Amino acid sequence: MELRQALAQVSEIQAHLNRTETFRGYRSATIAFTGLVGLATAAVQTVWLPQPSERLSAYVTLWVSAAMLNVAIVGAEIWSRSVAAGLSVTRRTTIFAIGQFLPALVTGGLLTLVIVNRAANVGWMLPGLWALVFGLGVFASCQMLPRAAFVVGAWYVVAGIAALAWGQGAAALSPWIMGIAFGGGQLLTAVILRITLERTQD
Repeated sequence: MELRQALAQVSEIQAHLNRTETFRGYRSATIAFTGLVGLATAAVQTVWLPQPSERLSAYVTLWVSAAMLNVAIVGAEIWSRSVAAGLSVTRRTTIFAIGQFLPALVTGGLLTLVIVNRAANVGWMLPGLWALVFGLGVFASCQMLPRAAFVVGAWYVVAGIAALAWGQGAAALSPWIMGIAFGGGQLLTAVILRITLERTQD
């Protein structure tokens, strides 16, 4: 019985350490690159998709492809750094950090599927909803990130509200709604990571 209680206490201590440890798997250069991908995607949309409201599926395909590219790039770096560290504590912290953000990604994906397949008439809301969901994911991860990460979550929430308020009519699915929201948000994240984590490590 005492052994079981001791193991339970050890597990509780490990979980607490995971929650309080600052996650250092995100790198400013990689996050900045994802921001540039967002801006480049917006530029591609202006040329390839001048009337996005008439081609919602193509719009979603473009931006989901950009998102998947970014997730793959960031995921690959996190995985390689976790393997290179070779510490079980680092791996647990990585898994916990991913778990904090994963519900937002899943929610955003399901939301997109429902709107595209069942409610295309409100497709103009997607940029705002994506930004809001992403912002909530950032807020959920804040306990493992530098305090300044709160600013990033606020950026995405404000951008999402602004997109819902003004991204209608002629501005519906404008490429620069997404470009500014996600490109700008990721570049802001890169700056915060550089100042709060990497500069101190250097």
